[in-house]
Amino acid sequence: MLKHTRIVAAVLMGWLAVAGAVQARQAEEVDQQLKALLMETVARSSSFDDRFDAEVWLVDMSTRMKPYLPNEQERLDFLRLVHQAAVRADLKPDLVIALIHAESLFDRYALSSAGAQGVMQVMPFWKHELGRPEDNLIDLATNLRYGCTILKYYLDKEKGNLRRGLARYNGSLGSQKYPDRVIDYWYSYWYVNE
Repeated sequence: MLKHTRIVAAVLMGWLAVAGAVQARQAEEVDQQLKALLMETVARSSSFDDRFDAEVWLVDMSTRMKPYLPNEQERLDFLRLVHQAAVRADLKPDLVIALIHAESLFDRYALSSAGAQGVMQVMPFWKHELGRPEDNLIDLATNLRYGCTILKYYLDKEKGNLRRGLARYNGSLGSQKYPDRVIDYWYSYWYVNE
């Protein structure tokens, strides 16, 4: 009986060692895939000052965003475009992500009852105001370009007052509900201390 127990224990230990090695190998393969994906995303990101900053920011934000955008490639592409549009408009990318969280919960096809479209809930009248009725506000890059430009304009108009700028963006100047929600998302989920 004792010999049988030792044999079972030895087999079990061997199986656990093999299973551990397989799991470690799979984790290594996943990490290599992530590394390749990040390298590709970083290479296409012209908005970062250096490669290391890009990798750190993308890994950090990608980890935080995984519950909202489970597809890794979609998530990294989204983050690259957000960073690019935010930096172009002289905005903090993490603030833009918080606003998107509040506006659309990262749904690029979001459509409000007022007709606002996309992740940043841009009103379509802006296309006509700009003489660009063919622009597609569901297109992520277009929506981000419009939304970041509008947000920056309102923040500048309010001389950097974040609450008032956010309220103007949302069309709710005078109410604190919307700015409080965006700021809460920013500090609770997305804030990056520089």
